[in-house]
Amino acid sequence: MGKITGFKEFTRELPSKRSPEERIQDYKEFNTMFAADKLNNQAARCMNCGIPFCHSGCPLGNIIPEFNDAVYKENWEEAYTILSSTNNFPEFTGRICPAPCESSCVLGINKPAVTIEEIEKHIIEIAYSKGLVKPKVPLIRSGKTIAVIGSGPAGLAAAAQLNKAGHLVTVFERDDRAGGLLRYGIPDFKLEKWVVERRIQIMREEGVVFKCNTEVGVHILADELLRDFDAIVLAGGSTMPRNLPAPGRELKGVYYAMQFLKQQNKRVSELEVQGEEILATGKDVIVIGGGDTGSDCVGTSNRQGAKSIIQFELMPVPPASRTESMPWPTYPMILKTTSSHEEGCNRSWSVNTKEFVGDENGNLTGIRIVDVLWETDVFGRPIKFAEVEGSERVLPAQRVFLAMGFLFPQKVGLLEQLGVELDERGNVRAQEGVYQTSVNKVFAAGDMRRGQSLVVWAISEGREAARRVDQFLSGYTSLESKDAESMYA
Repeated sequence: MGKITGFKEFTRELPSKRSPEERIQDYKEFNTMFAADKLNNQAARCMNCGIPFCHSGCPLGNIIPEFNDAVYKENWEEAYTILSSTNNFPEFTGRICPAPCESSCVLGINKPAVTIEEIEKHIIEIAYSKGLVKPKVPLIRSGKTIAVIGSGPAGLAAAAQLNKAGHLVTVFERDDRAGGLLRYGIPDFKLEKWVVERRIQIMREEGVVFKCNTEVGVHILADELLRDFDAIVLAGGSTMPRNLPAPGRELKGVYYAMQFLKQQNKRVSELEVQGEEILATGKDVIVIGGGDTGSDCVGTSNRQGAKSIIQFELMPVPPASRTESMPWPTYPMILKTTSSHEEGCNRSWSVNTKEFVGDENGNLTGIRIVDVLWETDVFGRPIKFAEVEGSERVLPAQRVFLAMGFLFPQKVGLLEQLGVELDERGNVRAQEGVYQTSVNKVFAAGDMRRGQSLVVWAISEGREAARRVDQFLSGYTSLESKDAESMYA
């Protein structure tokens, strides 16, 4: 431990951000980096607790106290070695992870938690600047071939680990660029795409082959994959969005969030946008859904110059702090104000959409809503709602973005052709810890297996699935598990 009294001497601090007025003028990331002394102070706050709950709070099992100690001592090679032993892509998680590790930080019981996510981001960026992040080409190749379907975080993690084990890995991506959700789902102001491309280029140099503009099940049939590859990893994600089948849903102006976000990511990357242009410029915008995707729609709408922005959520407003039903060290479902909300947005909770209203030309002009009152259980958790009499009203809207989450992976095409068994939620059935599907030599990982979740969980899934694939092909595995702490020690 670097400084025994660090958590007593220093309080939690985050790097400064560009002002909302300035940052909505572009799509650049707006968080600055810590000065050296500030970073040192934040690392010093890690208190060398007896049982570091942050390990279990992190889906990757990151070895957090040890890399904090290395940062405090400014031993960047050691910090990078420790961090990269459990996390293939800290440049992603250090920017977009909701940091469940911080929710389980022991210091967080009675003080602000350690700034783990920011420290993680600084470790990897400093490692890049010092030339510590280099392609590592396996010395020996197994000759075994593996197809990874999908180049999102789960697919990339699986590919990186399997390549590390010496296998020959080909990643298939139906979009024109690799990265999946990282490339076309997350706005550039949260994750600039040069960050994604930098990592993918390293993977290419390590020997991973990327085949874009290739939809498996359409351009390549499942039978071909089963014939040509020794193993297949399904990592296509949970891509089917939840719809809102209210009257007027067919009106022009009602879109899924990802239709909107993907287009803007393409514009920022100076790529061609095909089909109908979806813009919020000069429009009254309503975002339905209170999660991160909805927040991304808010930030993008502000940058496009929306006339007004309202974000609706059917559920009641979350509490501002932990309640009895969400004790430490669980991840608390509390009110979250994102950087996009800071930039301008009216937020409303306990609101139900009744109808989309349009004109005679089929264009959206408004949305009919009603307030609802929730009944809760003994812990204050909502269980059912009733409409509030007399609260029904119509709000002006020319753009509505549906950001209510995702249901399951696309079944038409690859999954149907493979004939893999699905679970009761429509995801690919593959037991956690095993990751093998009902079809021999076919494995599944990420949102396609466990349902819509976090990027950090997708990376964890990809890594763990890779271990099982390696074991399936070789009879054993040298790849690190979530228990990499014992290996490092």
